[in-house]
Amino acid sequence: MSIHLVLLVVLLNMSAFRASKVLVSLFALELGAPQIMLGVIIALYSLCPMLLALYAGRLIDRLGVRWPMTLGCTGIALSLALPGLLPQLPMLYLSALLIGASHVFYNVAVQNVIGMLSTPETRTRNFSNLSLMMASGGFVGPLAAGFAIDTLGHAFAYLCIAVTPAVSALILFRARRSLEALRGGKSKVDESGSFGGIALLRNAPLRRTLITSGIILTAIDLFQFYMPIYGHSLGLSASMIGFVLAMFAVASFIVRVVMPNMVARYGEERMLTAAIFIAAVTYLLFPLMKSELLLVIAAFLLGLGVGCGQPLTLMLIYARAPEGHSGEVLGLRMAFNNLTHLAVPLFFGAIGTAFGLAPVFLANAVMLGVGGLLSRRR
Repeated sequence: MSIHLVLLVVLLNMSAFRASKVLVSLFALELGAPQIMLGVIIALYSLCPMLLALYAGRLIDRLGVRWPMTLGCTGIALSLALPGLLPQLPMLYLSALLIGASHVFYNVAVQNVIGMLSTPETRTRNFSNLSLMMASGGFVGPLAAGFAIDTLGHAFAYLCIAVTPAVSALILFRARRSLEALRGGKSKVDESGSFGGIALLRNAPLRRTLITSGIILTAIDLFQFYMPIYGHSLGLSASMIGFVLAMFAVASFIVRVVMPNMVARYGEERMLTAAIFIAAVTYLLFPLMKSELLLVIAAFLLGLGVGCGQPLTLMLIYARAPEGHSGEVLGLRMAFNNLTHLAVPLFFGAIGTAFGLAPVFLANAVMLGVGGLLSRRR
């Protein structure tokens, strides 16, 4: 399977995944859900990845990537169709839970595929291209979701977005033979076929990178979740909210284009530290942003800050994985990220309900500052 076809699948699925975050927030508000329940819904995205990611990684190392990727895409499509067919609040809970369960197998597998199709010389470029497709999906998805809601309504918007992962499932089915040939090798270090999460966490550089990755992805997800709520409180239209989120994705795309050259000049860890601190400062200023123009600028700066964090931590983690256990390490990364994602929306949902949105942004800035200090340690 060519790297370009894999990147197309990534674009389609990330567009649907990011669109679903906008859809679920605005549809839940439309159905009268309070902020604390919005935190519950967004946390459900992370429940199954937290529980299943390490298992998914081990399964992919042993059996290959074909079935996890194909079934994951199919599951995302069916999960998105549920609220469109049954537009009720309980369906939003079920949809979020099933999207998370489907996404974990697809996502760990596709990251492993990128690594398998790369050489040490092309790894930085390929993971950078992976992050570019994810950033492009972050641009297309929210923008499409906003316009679909304004023109078709929330339920039909869900059905429209469900088409993209269905198309990617068809692409993977046609490429089933080449996917079947991609299998990870078994490490000679561990005859049981598994290191286990505790053993992997004894690697101090890997452990610090995992913690930093969780903080960065939590900051991204909280922005995707709370920006629609904040924009709704300011009276912005769904299209404008989608545009602000799209500017975040544009900035992420730009910084990832120049990332290989910056990594060659400054190194991964130094660049990662600077990016996290830029994001922390932006989050501190976010509660002061009231106009549409200022929100667009803030979203763009935040995208510049955290946009390179995901591919940088992904490259570091894949490079430090024991031989034949790349899927397990990537699964551990996803499990750790989603443990943070599960707890933080519930915590911040309670804060937002009790004190408003400003403390949410300030607390996230503090969390990013901690991540920046961690990443400075060699």
